[in-house]
Amino acid sequence: MKPRIAMVQGDPAGIGPELIARLLSDEDARQQADVLLIADRDEVELGCRIAGASFPRREIDKISDFRPDTDHVQHLHFRGAAEPPFARSEATINGGRYALDTLAVALEATTTGITDAIVFGPLNKTSLKLGGMSHNDELHWFAERLGYTGPFCEFNVMDKLWTSRVTSHVALKDAPGMITQERVIEAIELIDTALRRSGIAQPRIAVCGLNPHLGDGGSFGREEIDTIGPAVEAARAKGLPAQGPFPADTIFIKARDGEFDAVVTMYHDQGQIAMKLMGFQRGVTVQGGLPVVITTPAHGTAFDIAGRGVANAGAMRQAFDMACRMASRGTSGAR
Repeated sequence: MKPRIAMVQGDPAGIGPELIARLLSDEDARQQADVLLIADRDEVELGCRIAGASFPRREIDKISDFRPDTDHVQHLHFRGAAEPPFARSEATINGGRYALDTLAVALEATTTGITDAIVFGPLNKTSLKLGGMSHNDELHWFAERLGYTGPFCEFNVMDKLWTSRVTSHVALKDAPGMITQERVIEAIELIDTALRRSGIAQPRIAVCGLNPHLGDGGSFGREEIDTIGPAVEAARAKGLPAQGPFPADTIFIKARDGEFDAVVTMYHDQGQIAMKLMGFQRGVTVQGGLPVVITTPAHGTAFDIAGRGVANAGAMRQAFDMACRMASRGTSGAR
């Protein structure tokens, strides 16, 4: 049986509508899954015009009308509390509301068993906060909507390499104080579980340090000595396949060359810069640890090129493929 994917466009001011149109115009992609597209009708048509693409679709009145259909994408015309027309290439309350409301319906469809996974187009955090999101990022919003209180973390995936991070969408000045042994071990556990559930029987996990050159024996920072190193040892004692800490400026070379399946980083850009340099058009973000499979391209809304029809849908396709694989296995990366 094909996986059933709930799909939303993300922020309408960005490249999401054209990426979705380009993805769904690919017959090979459509054959991978039965797709429920939750989107404003005019935004779907606009995305198709911008992308110079089209796809067969059939409108339904409510998510419970969704049925497997090998010939059509099933489209629920929905905009929630947002009111068109939508502004372009800028963060707005309206765009944030649209993104959040369509995601809420996708969550409803998936948690009630109508669909198996969610794929969404790029979001803009300023728009989301204007639209009513009080969290630092959408991952925490998802967790609250799901009533999930266990550990969770964004995973970034580029081809076969995964990353998790101990801190995420926080000010850089706050990150060091948030790095504890418990949080490092938790990040290792989360990505170990996700790797195994994605089909890697014996994961190889590298853990980054925080300071340049690992603090050079405590000369400029002791986090590696006092916190990260002991956390790695504690993780290994629990049977987790972790190694490190390693200097962040060299570990990704080894990981890129196949020595590791995953890297646990200490803060957002420590891993994101490396991953995006290795494959910006292939990167995927997985909302890891949650009881629902949720994926999205690892890049942003690209307001600077929105509406020009030049956006590359490579990462969108990778996110879709990842959701299909995880949904087919019946796994989310949750523990």
